[in-house]
Amino acid sequence: MRVSAQKLSDYPWILRPFFWNQKRKYGAILQPGLLWARVPRLFGAVAVLYGVLDRKNSPLSPILRSLVTVRVSQINGCNFCVDLNSATLAKRSGSTEKVEQLSQWRASELFDDKEKVVLEYAEAITYSDRQSLMS
Repeated sequence: MRVSAQKLSDYPWILRPFFWNQKRKYGAILQPGLLWARVPRLFGAVAVLYGVLDRKNSPLSPILRSLVTVRVSQINGCNFCVDLNSATLAKRSGSTEKVEQLSQWRASELFDDKEKVVLEYAEAITYSDRQSLMS
């Protein structure tokens, strides 16, 4: 199924700063953003959620936040999200080593104890098909 493109003027004005920022940051307005924005309330809710999670005054370091977003993207099978978030992780960490090892983080020596605890938690709340230890 092919989705037809819309003009930016077809989107609510309140979303246009997001597209401007995307173009500035990535050099283009990304197609998934245009698709998500077709449901402005959902788009806004996701943007606010991501903004809260990735805020500058977060108690988690930028690298730790990126590790979580990439791992959750991997689990959810969103290749676009994996690519975009992996680029952010590589930029924040200064290399691609953790990106390359993330799907096997348990066996990797690259991740410290704090990162492993956070990744374990991220997986526990992301996988919906696993039995909770608390049940």
